[in-house]
Amino acid sequence: MSIEPGLVLTGMLVIGFLCQWLAWRVKLPAIVFLLLAGLLLGPVSGLLRPDALLGGLLFPMVSLAVALILFEGSLALRFHELPGIGGVVRGLVSYGALAALVSLAAAAHWVAGVAWPIALLFGALTCVTGPTVIAPMLRTLRPNARIANALRWEGIVIDPLGALLAVLVYEVVVSREQGHALSVFLGTVLCGAATGALAAWLLGLLLRRQSIPEYLQNFGVLATVLLAFTIANRLAHDSGLLTVTIMGIALGNMRDVHVDDILDFKEHLTTLLVSLLFILLAARLPWPLPGDLLWEGFVIFLIAQFLVRPFSVLIASLGSPLGWRERTLIGWVAPRGIVAASVSALFALRLQALGVAGAGALVPLVFILIVGTVVLQSATARPLALWLGVAEPEPRGVLIFGSDAVARGVGRALHEAGFRVVLADDEHDGIRLARMEGLSTFFGNPASPHAERNLDLAGIGRLLAMSVHRERNTLACVHYRQEFGRNKVYRLRVLAPEENTDRTALAERLLAPPLFDESMTHARFAELLLGGWRIKTTRLSTAFDWSHFIAQYGPDSVLLFGVEEKGALRVASAKRDLEPRPGWTVIALVPPATGTA
Repeated sequence: MSIEPGLVLTGMLVIGFLCQWLAWRVKLPAIVFLLLAGLLLGPVSGLLRPDALLGGLLFPMVSLAVALILFEGSLALRFHELPGIGGVVRGLVSYGALAALVSLAAAAHWVAGVAWPIALLFGALTCVTGPTVIAPMLRTLRPNARIANALRWEGIVIDPLGALLAVLVYEVVVSREQGHALSVFLGTVLCGAATGALAAWLLGLLLRRQSIPEYLQNFGVLATVLLAFTIANRLAHDSGLLTVTIMGIALGNMRDVHVDDILDFKEHLTTLLVSLLFILLAARLPWPLPGDLLWEGFVIFLIAQFLVRPFSVLIASLGSPLGWRERTLIGWVAPRGIVAASVSALFALRLQALGVAGAGALVPLVFILIVGTVVLQSATARPLALWLGVAEPEPRGVLIFGSDAVARGVGRALHEAGFRVVLADDEHDGIRLARMEGLSTFFGNPASPHAERNLDLAGIGRLLAMSVHRERNTLACVHYRQEFGRNKVYRLRVLAPEENTDRTALAERLLAPPLFDESMTHARFAELLLGGWRIKTTRLSTAFDWSHFIAQYGPDSVLLFGVEEKGALRVASAKRDLEPRPGWTVIALVPPATGTA
């Protein structure tokens, strides 16, 4: 039965969205659902046949999509962050990754019988993790801070470095298969690096001088990346992937070039491309797999899970302060992601066109390893962390959206009360002042894709949306309601209740409960602070209970938070009255003309 191509492409978009949404709901990497959808549409049902659907456009489309994915990943690498990531992470992304590469290549060669060039390429592709698979897993795993930081930074740093390594190994394989001399390989690498650096410099110059209007910057960057990729491939065959990787790394580390908006756009675009790409590539897999490839891939997955990863973590963590329990969990968690799946498919298409023996086994082996690691680790990592005693207890920390005087005052009070507090905002001055006050910060919108990759939520279990932007507060609440739970998300009103329109009043019933009392708004809170009101923290007792507090500080005092004797945080809300008890610590906003006790 022939299906109209437009209907097929529309169906792929809808299915891709549903896979991404399902992944968000269950807090698992989307790659698993996308690959399963592709297998169901392709080999199982035969509804989707990418080669027949796209014909000669398949390879160019995959090539351009992979180029953009590699550029987006490389754009997020910051050199200034490398010295501060700690010895364990440096080991994991250097000699640990090389040990994993060699070990995985040996497993592919001896178990699946593929030639050494393809085996080394398999090792280069699968020795890396990535933030798109690590971030969702960490949110359900909730390990202690040292483990979370090590795994998160490994994924962020090794993603572009691993892509660069895979491209270099691929160039070696292609040069060898085509009988090229070492000088041809070096020329290809030099051409790709030079073209990427030159394109990044020209683009950075245009952005720095504001030669491209802001509304055209994303379009201009997209066009420039694809142009540089195409030109590099014309100058030296297969050098385009190296070009876009170098271009992303160079552009992301330029001074006075702000790429945050560009990165957000590329992340949105990458989500779309990854969704379509994985469905297409999984649909091309033959089923059943030829020979014993399924069982061989499963054996390689077991070797990677139980031997290769623990070994690479062991040598990377020698001399580190990590205990054996922490090393065990890090050695268990290493899901493979976007780079492995997308780049392996592109390389396989190219190598099969060159007639390279064993190239057809590359994609099935990579996909089996991806599905195996993500499924097994997602199901077992949290119980393992609890058994080892390295999981965080019920998260007590607070994420505050906002960085003005109100947010900083509340954050400082909670921090002094013993809670982990992170202030997130894209207002540079507020974030700078918060850092100067010793508070942990995140520069950016906490509900953005950039935050999904980089915001460390270890130990965080509540959101207080306290920015001056009502709509963005609402979006943050909706975003984190799924993350923390409906009863752990609050917002500070921007408009007083009497100022709400009928539509706003209707929406209020669907949103997070408002903070503090019925009349408290952001403007009123800020005005009180300017008028000399202060945030006061006091421990209550039987001799000095809440009634004594009110008598001393005045009936106008506003209760903000209560901390129970066992350390649980209680948030005062217009929808929920708090009754502080002896033994609690109360945090309240009190008038200026009061006593000092």
